[in-house]
Amino acid sequence: MRNVDFSPLYRSTVGFDRLFSLLDSMGQPEQAPAYPPYNIERTGENSYRISMAVAGFSENELSIEAHANVLTVKGEKAEDENEGDREYLYRGIAKRAFERRFQLADHMEVRGASLKNGLLHVELLRNIPEAMKPRRIAIESRAGSEPKTIAADLQKTEQATAA
Repeated sequence: MRNVDFSPLYRSTVGFDRLFSLLDSMGQPEQAPAYPPYNIERTGENSYRISMAVAGFSENELSIEAHANVLTVKGEKAEDENEGDREYLYRGIAKRAFERRFQLADHMEVRGASLKNGLLHVELLRNIPEAMKPRRIAIESRAGSEPKTIAADLQKTEQATAA
């Protein structure tokens, strides 16, 4: 594998720290645990859902926290009083604690969470501030004709390039 040194670029850039840290981490093996499994779904134009398989956990044993663009889901099983009375011949159901972190994009809000049939659903909404949304800018004409308008609509531009 070929290693690329980005250190000369670090000196001349401002505000691209996150981009470079992502590039640096691409060459490293993924260290995230595979438990519990999860899906990330797009449910609308600006809405998303994270679904995690947390069978055997109740609402009291799960916690969800969002802080600084990081969503953290933790699960800890409560101790069972009858655990000492049982002898397992085979134990295949995981009963371990977990902590899963998701890096959220800018302007993402956690709208709610629900637990149904062993699946934890976390609803997310991408809420872009008005100041950052595309807007139309009128162009004034000096020749006395009607003003022209430039569309700064990103979706139309993307559709035109895709076609």
